[in-house]
Amino acid sequence: MRRIVTGHDAAGQAVVASDEELSGAALAEDADRADAMFFQVWATTQMPVDNSDSALDAQAAGSATTVVGNGAGSVLRIGVLAPGARSPLHRTQSLDYGICLEGECDLELDGGAVVTLRAGDVVIQRGTNHRWHNRSDRPCRFAWILLDAEPVVADGSPLPTSWQR
Repeated sequence: MRRIVTGHDAAGQAVVASDEELSGAALAEDADRADAMFFQVWATTQMPVDNSDSALDAQAAGSATTVVGNGAGSVLRIGVLAPGARSPLHRTQSLDYGICLEGECDLELDGGAVVTLRAGDVVIQRGTNHRWHNRSDRPCRFAWILLDAEPVVADGSPLPTSWQR
């Protein structure tokens, strides 16, 4: 995957700060997998975002974990699930925008609902316990944008993050 990052020169003119190929890796919570690849594109730790050059390296490192959690950050990641791949059941303390870029994948919720997403579909994931399952014979590629969120509260108690295999 190619990532182009813009910035500014000393005169304040827009420039290309970097243009590079990114390598894929597993998520920290599931590092032994070979059927799911993630590209850690970008991550921030504050709002408003720090667009200074001093923040560039840390943001470009992205985030290898599904648990964002500092209260003011964001993560952009691209994920590729191989045919037959299934994620663990998990909940993050975030609002996630999931955009299916290629292929199709089932979103399974712990309440029993299953929805198939296809290229062009968008899911707004609001702190729910869920898993992804690619039941097709082609890879599925997603873009995920995670925004730190307050924990979801049910019956007066906050719902914890989880990563259950």
